[in-house]
Amino acid sequence: MDTIFALATAHGKAGVAIVRISGPEAWNVGLLMFETLPAPRVAGLRLLTDFSGDRLDEALVLAFPDTASFTGEFVLELHLHGSGAVVAAVLRFLSEVPSLRMAEPGEFTRRALENGRMDLSQVEGLADLIDAETEAQRKQAQRVLSGELGNRADEWRVDLIRAAALLEATIDFADEDVPTDVTPEVRMLLAGVLHSLNAEILGVEIAERVRSGFEVAIIGAPNVGKSTLLNAIAGREAAITSEYAGTTRDVIEVRMDIGGLPVTLLDTAGLRESDDYVESIGIERAINRAETADIRVFLVEDGLEPELLVRDGDIVLRAKGDLLDDQTNAISGSTGLGVSNLMLTLAKTLESRVAVVGIATRERHRVSMEQAKLSLTVAQDMLSSDIAPTDLVAEEIRTGIRALDALVGRIDVENLLDEIFTSFCIGK
Repeated sequence: MDTIFALATAHGKAGVAIVRISGPEAWNVGLLMFETLPAPRVAGLRLLTDFSGDRLDEALVLAFPDTASFTGEFVLELHLHGSGAVVAAVLRFLSEVPSLRMAEPGEFTRRALENGRMDLSQVEGLADLIDAETEAQRKQAQRVLSGELGNRADEWRVDLIRAAALLEATIDFADEDVPTDVTPEVRMLLAGVLHSLNAEILGVEIAERVRSGFEVAIIGAPNVGKSTLLNAIAGREAAITSEYAGTTRDVIEVRMDIGGLPVTLLDTAGLRESDDYVESIGIERAINRAETADIRVFLVEDGLEPELLVRDGDIVLRAKGDLLDDQTNAISGSTGLGVSNLMLTLAKTLESRVAVVGIATRERHRVSMEQAKLSLTVAQDMLSSDIAPTDLVAEEIRTGIRALDALVGRIDVENLLDEIFTSFCIGK
């Protein structure tokens, strides 16, 4: 494979910038730049000059053997002073070395996958960790990156291989007396895997929300204080407020962290009958976003009912609480009444929802597990029939194994790799 290089840290001025070189010629390139390399995995200070002998920087150099590197190849890391000019000069110098080329997006991580240092689910976990903005996202990404999903898939695989082997033994020795009936053990193995798969499948949708963010829509009639409440929660003037009805024409979004979870608050147009064409579009958008939101917060004036059907998990509050004598279950964005209670309620509601999250976090994971579940359910049903051929049951189990192998990237994922790795930066 080619030997590649790239800046592994963010662009811009910083205390330290790291340039990574990976591939069969990495150490030879190091010897070209420096007279000697430090011992493997021991940092050493070296003077870096260009081909004409001009000083580029004094770098802290780390050399990793292929058995102990991120990519599974010989790796050299140059820890430079984080000046944009220094980094540009070093990258320009490396681009002139005949045996090197600039890395493509995600190429270091792709090599880690191809060299068996990571499985595909860990690659996805790394991408999620880099993008993590909240504590819940960080924890979820760390679980996947640590290999928990791959380990679980290996456990399923061992049980299913055992089940298939038991059935195939009865085929191989069909003309002989098999000492025991294998069906009870096969049923038990299939039931255990299916139970575990079902639990993981149920948690994927919420795990996706942890990755992408929950949506909380503030719903109500015009002038009940939706925009004022949004501004109070956001701590800034995110939405225009006015005493005139119909001020909010489009959905206004504010991204924030609630209880360690990523949440997008939606301020929507006031729901009412309107002859104004533009306002009607805003109302339609408000209804559409309200239907897909994870939680709706209804602001309702006394004596009126919510404009949409209230679902389980929605929050209904009395609007303009600062003007009410009885402020039970009331809220006011202008004075802050009830805002802290609302945030606590949202945090508890979201916390209860993420309690079902397992270790599978993406739609791709769900699809692979659903495919495995389908095959294993068919196999289970066949076992209950006295006329089902044993070889067909075993084949369904093997189909389930292949679906789980795709989960961690053992087979049938080449068409996904380009899409996954282009989401990485060049230095990763």
